[in-house]
Order: sequence, then C-alpha cells, then structure tokens
Amino acid sequence: MRPAHRLILPLLLATLAAALAPARAALFGDDEARKAILELRDSLAESDRQQRERTDALTKRIEELENRIAAIQHGQSETADQHDATMHELAKLRGIAEQLANDVATAQKREHDLYADLDRRMRKIEPAAVTVDGRSGQVDRDEQTAYDAALALFRASDFRSSINALSAFVTRFPQSVYAPAAQFWLGSSYYAVKDFPAAVAAQQILIERFPDSPRVPEALLNIAASQVELNDRKGARATLTRISNDFPDSDAAKLAHDRLAALSAAKEKK
Repeated sequence: MRPAHRLILPLLLATLAAALAPARAALFGDDEARKAILELRDSLAESDRQQRERTDALTKRIEELENRIAAIQHGQSETADQHDATMHELAKLRGIAEQLANDVATAQKREHDLYADLDRRMRKIEPAAVTVDGRSGQVDRDEQTAYDAALALFRASDFRSSINALSAFVTRFPQSVYAPAAQFWLGSSYYAVKDFPAAVAAQQILIERFPDSPRVPEALLNIAASQVELNDRKGARATLTRISNDFPDSDAAKLAHDRLAALSAAKEKK
C-alpha cells in the first residue's frame, strides 16, 4: 500500500470578528456567512463612494475660493468684509480638507485590511479546487473536513472508527473527487479488522465505479490478499494474474508477480 497523499488542511469557518461586523459575531452556516460577507463588502464599497463624493465636493469648493482670491489679487473689487469672509472660509475648508485627507488615508488602510480579511474568509467558505490521484474537482469545507477526519482515523489505526467515517463519507459524497480514495481506504480498513468479505466487496465497488482510478491495482492487491485469507487461492491467483495483465507497468504488478510465485511455491509444498 502506498502512503496516503498529502492532504490540504481542513478549511474551517471562523466567527466573523466583532471589529468587522459586531452584529454578526456568532458562527454562521456557509450560506449565511457568504451573505454577511457580501453585505459587508457592499457596505465598504458604499462608504468608500461617499467619502470620495465628500472629498470631491470639498476640493471643488476650495478651488472656487482660491479662484475668488486670485481674482481679487488681479484687481477685481471685493469689500474688506467679503475678503475677510472668503479668507476665513478658505482657511476653515483647508483645515477640513487636511482632516478629511487623514480620515481617508485611515479609512483606506482599514478597508484594505478588511478586504484582505474578507478574501481570506471567503476562501475558507468557497469550494476549493483540488487534484487527487490525477482527478481534478472542487471540494467544500464539510467534504474536505469529513475526508481528512476519516483518513486521520485510519492513520491512527482506529480502523473500526475509520470504517464508520469512510462509509459515511462515500454515502454522503458519492461524486466527490475523494470518493475513489475513500472507497479504497474503506476496503483497507475492513482488511485491517479481518473482515475479509467486506474488504473484497468494498474494493469491488471501487473497481466498478471508478475503473480508471489509479487506485484500482492496489484495490486488486487488497482483494487478492483477502482471498488468500479466505482460503480462496484460486481466486487470489486469478486476481493477481489480472493485475499483471491489465496493469503491467504498475508497482502493484511486481508485487502481484511475487505473490503469484509465493502461492505457487506454497502449492508445490502440499
């Protein structure tokens, strides 16, 4: 049996931070979380639009006042009171503009941080593209987590628990990109607890449902080993011969050749 492929770390949905959305501090289901994130994204975009409109209006007003002052300096008449009022308004607006510029810079940094965090959270929620045994597909968070948890049980040699978890996985996610591998590990789990008929049946399902899976030669090896344990040596030889004929370039073919030789040697001793 080859080592299990490296797995993508499970995608866990975190609680939306209070700083981002105080009213949504609890955990959401996927649909609710997507909706909350999209609403927050729209809110940020609207806030940014309003800030820009305010900045544009203020800039326009300052330009008007500066033009008025320039006209005065070129000799156009304006009373002293009007001039003082213009200068006072201009100074006031310049102060507002400076404060607004600082506010905009702070808001832009905050929004940049928020968008970065939103993107990270969306990646946790949205399906992820993966390639397993040469087969590409998308997995959602629950699917990934269920597979990782089931395989972890197998790796921990908790085979009876892995049987339950893997059976549940292939039932719940029959079209998953992980389904062939899950079916293979299910058969291997049955073999580990010496339930050889169930091991054969599980691997047969893999072969029938996913005939192009690279797991098929290994599944046939597992079937042959189970047949030996069931004292079905004729069946085991047929299965091992099938591996040699159908998958001559596979790693399993060499093992099949060696096991066929061992079966023949054992037969001659009898």
